[in-house]
Amino acid sequence: MRQLTTTFLTCCILILWGCGSSSSNEEENTLVDSGPQTWEQTLQQAKGTTVQMMMWQGDPFINAYMEDYVIPTVQNQFGVSIEISSGQGTQIVSTLMSEQQARVAESAVDLVWINGETFFQLRQIDALYGPFTDDLPNSDFINWDSPFISQDFQQPTDGYECPWGNVQYCLIYNSEHVTSPPKTLDELEDWVKQHPGKFTFSSDFTGMTLLKSMLINMAGSKTALDGPFDEAKYNELSSHLWEYLNRIKPYFWREGKTFPSSVAPMHQLFSNGELWFTMSNNDGEVENKVLQGVLPSSSRAYVLEGGTIQNSHYLGVVKKAKHKAGAQVLINFLISPEAQLRKADPAVWGDGTVLELTRLPAQYQEEIKRLNNREFAPTRASIEPFALKEPDPEYMIRLNADFRKYVIEK
Repeated sequence: MRQLTTTFLTCCILILWGCGSSSSNEEENTLVDSGPQTWEQTLQQAKGTTVQMMMWQGDPFINAYMEDYVIPTVQNQFGVSIEISSGQGTQIVSTLMSEQQARVAESAVDLVWINGETFFQLRQIDALYGPFTDDLPNSDFINWDSPFISQDFQQPTDGYECPWGNVQYCLIYNSEHVTSPPKTLDELEDWVKQHPGKFTFSSDFTGMTLLKSMLINMAGSKTALDGPFDEAKYNELSSHLWEYLNRIKPYFWREGKTFPSSVAPMHQLFSNGELWFTMSNNDGEVENKVLQGVLPSSSRAYVLEGGTIQNSHYLGVVKKAKHKAGAQVLINFLISPEAQLRKADPAVWGDGTVLELTRLPAQYQEEIKRLNNREFAPTRASIEPFALKEPDPEYMIRLNADFRKYVIEK
């Protein structure tokens, strides 16, 4: 999932707004119903309602998964309709914050697709309903002890969001041009200098996730950025990161004078041969994009030896949602073995499941194992030892701002 990043200033404004509005939030709590007490009551209350879901809609395969499969199935099985609107990251935060400031009784949004900074900010302004995940029958299939599930950018989810998919960051190279892809930052520097113009990264969430992986690689320990944001540690490591990037920037695509705004144009540049590398937050996306014809069949994905970020993306129920029961029924379906299996198919989406394989019925275990036999990407089992946890959201916020200050504008 691609999220819009925010500036440090924006985050500070949101935090200050949240801290300054505690009295109004207390008043709003009286408007929030306590919800049904049993799952059977939830199903009955949900029937006949229309859930308003806000999510990123930038991928036609994801959209088709929702429109052609999820919407009709949930309607047929549970009598719940779904209407989807486009929105992500700061759009979601600003929408819910505006509603709070206007003191509306019910939100226009019931369910949101979120993670990381967005979850952090929505919790700051008390815009999420919960805890609710223990009430979902299908949550029994999830391994809540996994730090890649129970924590979102080092933040305990505490039942205020439910994991929907799990992915690990991968670099993607064209095997027709690159026979031995660089596995370390030193090797990457050498490769970029030897092949000017063939490498870059995007200035969005995907590119910043690469920078987070690089920062942890430079720290020399997978746990180096665990815990709350450390100003001194960030300053030391980021100074090395900016020095490294500025040293190789002249050898980037267009001499590093500009960076693609998102990963989509990078895929296009990669497909037409202008770039020999692209990347993805989703280790399975290369399979999906080859099937779409977006990437050539010579595409291959891999991870750095020092590791890459693995994270989950989540679903949250809005605190002032009109249809909380319907939202929970939809979430419970989306984490069902049936829906997760379909989503994991690269011909459908290729998104990693959040379900623990050993907890599933045998038929689903075998099907998911079959899908893990990838042609263009490494198996999850082979890259999980190189998985890095997302650091505190402040690292992303600072990297996003400082990358522009110390690299783009330098």
